[in-house]
Amino acid sequence: MSPTDRIRQVASHLNFPQGLLAGQVAIITGSGQGIGAETAKLFANEGAKVVVSDIDAGKSEEVARRIREDGGSAVAIPGDMLDDKYLEELVRKAAEFGGGKIHIIVNNAGFTWDGVLHKTTDKQWETILALHCTAPFKLVRAAAPYFRVRDGEARNIINISSTSGLHGNAGQANYALAKAGVVGLTKTIAKEWGPRFGVRCNTVAFGHILTRLTAARDGAESDAFATLADGSRVSLGIPRAQVESRAKAGFEDIALRRPGTATEAARAILAVASPLFSYVDGQTISVTGGRNM
Repeated sequence: MSPTDRIRQVASHLNFPQGLLAGQVAIITGSGQGIGAETAKLFANEGAKVVVSDIDAGKSEEVARRIREDGGSAVAIPGDMLDDKYLEELVRKAAEFGGGKIHIIVNNAGFTWDGVLHKTTDKQWETILALHCTAPFKLVRAAAPYFRVRDGEARNIINISSTSGLHGNAGQANYALAKAGVVGLTKTIAKEWGPRFGVRCNTVAFGHILTRLTAARDGAESDAFATLADGSRVSLGIPRAQVESRAKAGFEDIALRRPGTATEAARAILAVASPLFSYVDGQTISVTGGRNM
């Protein structure tokens, strides 16, 4: 029996025969690929109506199309998370798609733009903080009317962080600060919207997950890039020598001695969003394979 089948079996035993997220409307940012795309698929498999949000319109529609082909419900609403008008549009269209309701936000969109402290530019600094801290705040603020309600339906927000935010990381001052800030945002949302409206808000902090952000890069055209609003591109990934060195050492800093997969990361997000975590609020759940214990 696969892990997904086991989750469904548990859901059935717990009286969720239509899925753990049946009828819930979920916005998942950065869901055109990687962890976000896997999360979108898992949510749809558990009965959610999924809003696929990504800056890449083609990838967004492809994820939504595959979900629909598999019998799920999804719509692509692509756009730039650093565009305030897009955030308002995303909330408005998501609510229209959801029949006037939004139940879940997963703030997953992001990338890294590394540099040692004395060489990090203002643009590097401001872009990463805007994408990982300001954009999630603005999205949650825009969606407030759909969360500050008391209709007896579950609402929750999941902010994605990283071990860099919990422990710091050389070469990632901008990313570490941004991901640490996410933890504070999570706790504030939980304290403000939990008492009156029952909104749960948690952080999921990932360690080494196999995505384009942790893949090897060589500085070649074939490498992955993030494109900024001004048309400039940021090379993504880790220097190949560093990737090969860690693999050769057997990932000795990880108790399970391997990186996690995007699907494993997505399962953790699903678990936190589900009724199985209904009494977990304001917490940071580390999904690291035993790294940084």
